[in-house]
Amino acid sequence: MKKTLLPGLLAAALLSLTLPSCGPSVTEGDEDIATNTLPPLPAAPDTTKGAKQPEQFRELNSVNAIEDIKKMQPQM
Repeated sequence: MKKTLLPGLLAAALLSLTLPSCGPSVTEGDEDIATNTLPPLPAAPDTTKGAKQPEQFRELNSVNAIEDIKKMQPQM
């Protein structure tokens, strides 16, 4: 009986500590808090510097990447 008494008391103590924390977390006086709407988000910055975007983007693969790299290299 002594072997089960200590774990039983420990379990009862832990249970009694956790029960009050399971209650509603709303306290008296939370109803008096005024809520304001957040300001609207600013527009995203234009990173294209006014350049017209292609209507359909090219697929990212090695053939297209090699062509783009060749276009960027100076011609000799």
